[in-house]
Amino acid sequence: MAPRDYIIHPSEYDLNTVIADIEEIRRWNMQRFEMEQLTAIVHEDAARGLCVGYKDLTRDEFWVRGHFPIVPLMPGVLMCEAAAQLSSYYTQKHNLLDAKVIGFGGMEDVRFREPVVPGDRLVIAVERVRVRPKAMIVCRFQGIVRESIVVDGTIKGVPLPVDYLLQAAAGSAGGTAAS
Repeated sequence: MAPRDYIIHPSEYDLNTVIADIEEIRRWNMQRFEMEQLTAIVHEDAARGLCVGYKDLTRDEFWVRGHFPIVPLMPGVLMCEAAAQLSSYYTQKHNLLDAKVIGFGGMEDVRFREPVVPGDRLVIAVERVRVRPKAMIVCRFQGIVRESIVVDGTIKGVPLPVDYLLQAAAGSAGGTAAS
């Protein structure tokens, strides 16, 4: 049985009150198409360092066909990606790292407690633990389906060197075209 020590109790937010839809999420996060793992943001509390959003899972998810064909289960890595995207949204919106893009810095103590399947609404809650400006943010996260904690852990976000990556990509593309 999953623990009941919620980061934020479900009674403290309203899943029907969307404060950021997919277009607003896209203002802050770069993921697009099948890599978008958030549907909406429903709660923010800057004083407590909390943010809550969700991902509505459909039978059209790219992983349904192959993970697993008989019983589709949301891959754990995508649950973690949803938490990372929520953390990134919160970090970018509040300019906590003064970075153009936030990337994965690491994860700790991640536990998958129950399966998540198409038709579920995966509610994600993140709580800021600490911030080192321009270096790293650490957040606790939980994924909840029907008031059961299905995944939890700690996630770290770090600024990505976007300018360097763009130069490397341009150089790589240039080298490929000349070959």
